[in-house]
Amino acid sequence: MVNIGYRAARMQGHLFRSLYTSFLPWIVKLPIPQTYKVQITVYSFSCDRDLPEQVASIRSFIRYVGIPDEFIVISDGTYSPASCQLLRQISPCVDVVDMESILKKDLPQCVYAYADSHPLGKKLAVLMSIPINQATIYADSDILFFPGAKGLITLTQSVERQPRCLLDCALALDRRFIHNEFEKISPVNSGFMLLQEPLNWEIPIKRFVESKDVPNYFTEQTMIHLTMHYNQAKPLCARQFLVQLDDQFIYSDKYAGNKIALRHYVSPVRHKFWLAGVI
Repeated sequence: MVNIGYRAARMQGHLFRSLYTSFLPWIVKLPIPQTYKVQITVYSFSCDRDLPEQVASIRSFIRYVGIPDEFIVISDGTYSPASCQLLRQISPCVDVVDMESILKKDLPQCVYAYADSHPLGKKLAVLMSIPINQATIYADSDILFFPGAKGLITLTQSVERQPRCLLDCALALDRRFIHNEFEKISPVNSGFMLLQEPLNWEIPIKRFVESKDVPNYFTEQTMIHLTMHYNQAKPLCARQFLVQLDDQFIYSDKYAGNKIALRHYVSPVRHKFWLAGVI
C-alpha cells in the first residue's frame, strides 16, 4: 500500500527547499527580529550542497537564542565565493572559513587519513580542532532551533564545566570501537554539543590509533560518543533537544513547536526540516 502522507511530505519538503534555494538572495537580507546578544561562539561544518539548510539553521539560532559573538561556518572546501557572500549577509556575526585554516597541525595521522577518505572524517578533524575560548556550541547545518532554545543561554552561563551532549534515538555506532556493553549506554548524536572547555580526546583516539580497521560512516559519531562519556558529559533533555525518527512515515512533524529547543533533522526525516516553517 502506498503511504500517501509520507510521499506527500517528501514532495512538499522538496518543493519548499527548491523555493527557499531560489529566494536565498532575498532571504539572507530579511531582518531577523532579535537584538539580544549572547556571549557564545557557534560553529557549524557544512558544504555548498547544504547551503539552504545552513542559512535556515543560522537564522533560527539568531531568532530563538540571540546574536552570538560569532557564528562561524566551516567550509569543507566546496563553498563558492557567492555562497560565502550569501552566508555573511545573514548577520554581521556570521563568517565563513575554510577547514584548512581551522585544522590543528598535531592531530593523529589516522584522523588526517580519515579526513582524506570520508566527509565525516573531515568533520571529526574539525571537531577536534575548533578552539574553545568561551561557551562554544557546535551545530550541524540540518538542525533547526525553536523558541525553547532560549534555555541554552542559561546553560552557557552555568558554573558547571562539563560538556552537554545530544542524545541519539538509536544506537548508530561503529561497534568495532566499543569494548563492552556499558559503553553502548546513552548513545550520543554528534550533531550538537555545548562546550565550556576543550574536550579530552585521549582514550577514544588511542583506540583509533591502535586500530587496524578502516574507519566508516559511523566512526566519527563513535569517537564523539566515547569522548563525551569519558569527559562526563551531561545529556541535554531529550524532550527538548531532539533526534527522533518515529514520525518518519507520517505526514506531520510530531515535535516542531514552541516547547522544544531544537531538532536534528537527520537524513530519514530531512524533508521535515522544510515543513517546520523556516524563514
